[in-house]
Amino acid sequence: MPEVNIDGDPAPGFGLLEEHAAFASGWHAHQKHQVLYASIGAMQLEVGSDQWLLPPQRAALIGAGVSHRVIARGPLSLRTVYLRREVLAGRRVPPCSVFAVTPLAREMLLHAMRWGPGHAPDGTSERFFAALGALSVEWALDPLPVRLPAARSPELGRAMAHVLENLDRPLGLAEVARAAAVSPRTLNRRFEQEAGMGLRRFVSQARLVKALELLSVPGARVRQTAHAVGFASEAAFTRAFQQLFGERPTDYRARAG
Repeated sequence: MPEVNIDGDPAPGFGLLEEHAAFASGWHAHQKHQVLYASIGAMQLEVGSDQWLLPPQRAALIGAGVSHRVIARGPLSLRTVYLRREVLAGRRVPPCSVFAVTPLAREMLLHAMRWGPGHAPDGTSERFFAALGALSVEWALDPLPVRLPAARSPELGRAMAHVLENLDRPLGLAEVARAAAVSPRTLNRRFEQEAGMGLRRFVSQARLVKALELLSVPGARVRQTAHAVGFASEAAFTRAFQQLFGERPTDYRARAG
């Protein structure tokens, strides 16, 4: 598709539909507020020292001027909404907030694609994007506890990527250090300095964040999810999940599904 001048588009809001086999945006910022959503596939969003996993059950509101990057290692169907600053004038827009996609949110984000970049604004589209913007701010006030620390160095970035791609099996320091092309001692130091936690804690949190995605899929089972993210037993998975998220995986599954 031709390159879109996102920040130069004069419309108060528009939807941008993109299909990618895989995707890596690089660091960038927009002069418009952005609601980032993938209807198919999962992406990794990084903002500052934090990163989030965004499956179709989650979306992110990113404030205008906030530097971020997006990475997807598989097919991705992006349905992104851009809003001029004046659409949300007077509202407190967070730098970045990840929220659960309700049925209403999903339908509105998909419906927004009918007004693409370059469309001629009319009363209907202006009212629609004003409503979607106001609701996005409301949804963003109830963020999900799904963030992970982000890497600042290429070495730690390689280590984190290796962890995220192998959550279904045991991961040791020596293996992850080899994937990062550093010594185990250096990797330990990078995790403490850049992530504020050790490898073991990062792996544990990453497993539970991945579990949120898996439990949101219709028909998901807690036992299978526990094994899919590397837990030896359902009981251990349930204890860890409840400790981090404040609810049992069965309760989350019922609510998210």
